[in-house]
Amino acid sequence: MERVELMRDCEAVQVPFGHTVTLEKGTEVVITQSLGGSYTVQASSYGGLFRIGGQDADALGKEPVATPAEAAADAGDLERQLWDVLKTCYDPEIPVNIVDLGLVYDMRITPGEPGGSRVDVRMTLTAQGCGMGTFIGSDARQKLLALPGVEDANVEIVWDPPWNPQMISPEGRERLGMA
Repeated sequence: MERVELMRDCEAVQVPFGHTVTLEKGTEVVITQSLGGSYTVQASSYGGLFRIGGQDADALGKEPVATPAEAAADAGDLERQLWDVLKTCYDPEIPVNIVDLGLVYDMRITPGEPGGSRVDVRMTLTAQGCGMGTFIGSDARQKLLALPGVEDANVEIVWDPPWNPQMISPEGRERLGMA
C-alpha cells in the first residue's frame, strides 16, 4: 500500500464495473496492487478502485516495466511463452494470475502463415456478473498478440464448467493464504 499523487491525467478502468474514466492530475490514490504490469489504485475522491495500465506508470511516479511479451519472448517455445504471458493477467481485485486462479480452461495453437500462429483461449471468471470480464479477456488477448509468432488471438469467456475455488493452483492457494 503506497499513497501517491497522480503526476498527470491518466486513463483508468473502474473496478468492478469496467468503465473507462480519466483520473485527474493531483488526485491522491493508494496503490493496492501492482501485478502483471498494471496497478490497482483506490481513489477515494472518485469513489472506488481503478486499474491503471503499465503504460501509464509514470502518472504514478513509477518506471514502466518491460511488457509481458518482451519478458516471455525469452522463455523458449511458443506454448511456454503463451502460458507465461497469460500468467501476467490479473483480476484487479485478486492478487493471483488468471492461470493460477484456474480461469483458463483451454488453449489451442493453430499454425498459420509461415512464422505465425493463431491462439484460441477459453476462460471463465470467478463470477458471471463480473464487470471486468471483458477487460480481463481483452488484456489477455492483447498480451498474446504482442508475442512474436502470434498473428491472431481469440479469448472466449465461457461459463461451463462453472468456476469454483478448487480450481485454484497450489501456488494460487498459497498466495491467497488457503494452503
